[in-house]
Amino acid sequence: MPSSQRQKDVCDLLDADHKAVKKMFKDFDALCESRARNAPQMRLDLAREICIELTVHAQVEEELFYPALRDAIKETDLIAEAEVEHQTAKDLIAQIQAAETADEAFDAKVKVLGEYIDHHVKEERNEIFPKARAARKLDLVALRDEVAERKQELMDEQLAVA
Repeated sequence: MPSSQRQKDVCDLLDADHKAVKKMFKDFDALCESRARNAPQMRLDLAREICIELTVHAQVEEELFYPALRDAIKETDLIAEAEVEHQTAKDLIAQIQAAETADEAFDAKVKVLGEYIDHHVKEERNEIFPKARAARKLDLVALRDEVAERKQELMDEQLAVA
C-alpha cells in the first residue's frame, strides 16, 4: 500500500520526532552564528529543549518500541546497537543539561549530539523501521497510540520539572 493510503504507524510518529529535532539542531547552528546579545542564553534554552525532546523520545523507544520489535524480528542486533547509541546520547545530554553557560565546549557538545542523532536516525529509517513494518506480528498502529500516550505523559513530567 502506498504510504499515502496506509494508516500512520509508530514509525511515522517516531520519524516526526526525528524531523522536529533535526530542525531544532539547525536552529541551534544558526544561533551559533548569531551576534545577538542574547544568543548564548537562547542557545542554552534551545539545547535544553532539544535534550528534553531526545530524552522523552529515547525513553518511549526503550520502554515500548524496542521491546515490541525485539519480540517480532529475528535480527535483534540492530536494537542492541540502537540502545547503546541511546546510552551514549544520554551521556552527552547529561553534560549539556549540566552546563551553565553556552561556551565553545557547550556548542561543540550540542553539535556532536546532533551528528550522533543524525546517524542514529538514518539507521532507524533505513534498517529498523523497514524491519518493523515487515514484521507480521506487530501492530504498529496500536503501538503508535501507546507510544503517543506515553510520550505525552513523559513530556508533561519533563515540563513540570523544567
